[in-house]
Amino acid sequence: MGMVQTSVAAATAVVGYDLLVNTTYKSSNLPRRIIAVALAGSAAALDTEAQVMVGNTEVARIFNSATGAPNRDSMFRVGAAVPANQEIMVRIVDAPATNPINLALDIEG
Repeated sequence: MGMVQTSVAAATAVVGYDLLVNTTYKSSNLPRRIIAVALAGSAAALDTEAQVMVGNTEVARIFNSATGAPNRDSMFRVGAAVPANQEIMVRIVDAPATNPINLALDIEG
């Protein structure tokens, strides 16, 4: 699958919101692996926190590492297996103050 990105307005990305809602890579009938993840955007680095979930299991907690868009240098290695038909969620724990929040996922499979 490779690198995928999504961007969500700060007003939408409230606590509990899944950044992967309505994306085609949220679930698959094939097994996959989350290689790495990055979060950027909002008004300042470290003002937004998200929980990366595979089904009901938390595999990572990340903060936005910068404003703007994430890139390959801002990726954090996760290495989590995603069984077939299992959903990936990236749920907001601490909402962005202003500006869109931008997510990048490196997914294999």
